[in-house]
This record gives sequence, C-alpha cells and structure tokens, in this order.
Amino acid sequence: MAEIAPHGMNVLSPHLVCDGAAEAIDFYKKAFGAEEMIRLPGPDGKLMHASVKICGSSVMLVDANKDYGLLSPKALNGSPVTIHLFVADVDAFVARAVEAGAVVAMPVEDMFWGDRYGVIIDPYGHHWSIATHLRDLSPAEIQEGMRNMACSP
Repeated sequence: MAEIAPHGMNVLSPHLVCDGAAEAIDFYKKAFGAEEMIRLPGPDGKLMHASVKICGSSVMLVDANKDYGLLSPKALNGSPVTIHLFVADVDAFVARAVEAGAVVAMPVEDMFWGDRYGVIIDPYGHHWSIATHLRDLSPAEIQEGMRNMACSP
C-alpha cells in the first residue's frame, strides 16, 4: 500500500503564511532547532513553498501574498490558531525561543491537566503552546483540577 503522505511529511502539518517566510525559517532554526527540508523561491525571491521539521514534525511555510488570499497573522491583526508542541524541557525551549525573538503570551507553569505549559507568539504572529507532559491523569482528576483552579483567586 502506498504511503498516505510523502516521505518526511506528516498526515497533518501546519502550513504557515508569513510576512518574510525565509526569515521565519531562520527564526525556527534558532528558536526551535528546526531542520530545513525544502525552500522554493519564486521569481521575485519570495517563498512559494518551504518546509521545516520541528521536533520531528513537518511545518510548511509560504510568503504572504494578498493576490492569492495568503494573509499572515500580522495582516489579520492576530491569529485564531495555536500550534501545540510537546518538548522534553518546556522551560529551556521557551527560554531559547524568547532569546530568538518570541514573546511570552502565557508564562510556563504546571497545569491541572498534567503538563508544564506556556504560550509564546513568534515574530511572525503565530501562536505556539509548548508543553512538557509531567503525568497522566484521569478525566475525573482533570475535572477536579479545573474546578479547583476556577475557585482559586
């Protein structure tokens, strides 16, 4: 049986529109340890397609282009999408991303669902929730943790 996705790709991969996709690739390399897979510039030098691997998962990128309906989070005044990423050490990962230019939207802390978790926004307007899984909890334990959080000042 043939593979569903091409070699090196995931069956589900974010495709990010960026104002400056080439610079975004450089940021993801520095901040997330991304590995560049492919970069296809168009005649004007803007990227028509690119792909990187972040923690083993493929992420595609393209330069913003209003003529083709490719609008970046900056053009939209934000993004309704958050990309979630599990890592071995969330604190070190977020610190490296911030040093590279990301902004903390939610500081890293232990959460009621069993992860150490925080949210950053990259310089291109994309939101990333970053987590290290600490422990497995039952749905009832998570519900109890949520109730306790809602009752805390």
